[in-house]
Amino acid sequence: MTNDKQKLARELVVQSMRTSQMITAELTCALHPHGLTIQQFNVLRILRGSNGEAASLQYVTERMIHKMSNTTRIVDKLIEKNLVVRKQCAENRRKIDLFITTQGLSLLNTLDSIIDEKEKEITHGIQTAEIHQLLATYRKIQSKY
Repeated sequence: MTNDKQKLARELVVQSMRTSQMITAELTCALHPHGLTIQQFNVLRILRGSNGEAASLQYVTERMIHKMSNTTRIVDKLIEKNLVVRKQCAENRRKIDLFITTQGLSLLNTLDSIIDEKEKEITHGIQTAEIHQLLATYRKIQSKY
């Protein structure tokens, strides 16, 4: 790799990390008044996406954005908040099924417009074509891992 390309590669990585931290901070602030962390919000959205079907802990973990999260602990917190319920699977007693509650769905419905507005704010001034290009670039990077 040429020296110039190496410098650009380093800048891309550093700027991506800075951008990720900034976006995380913005979303954290938006979720905080509702008593949720980003990881908890992510789990709720995964469970909502199950459309009322049971989701296993493994299924949720595989779809988490933050792979290093302790999904069991996050789910336990959501259960304490009555946003998720855990039931033993009828066919396999070792398997635990997770479901989002009506209260969890209601909270997500409230948060949808708040997060939509925050995402609009974060991407303000970026053209649609630029967003498509950036997404294509990120997918290219992610495809290697």
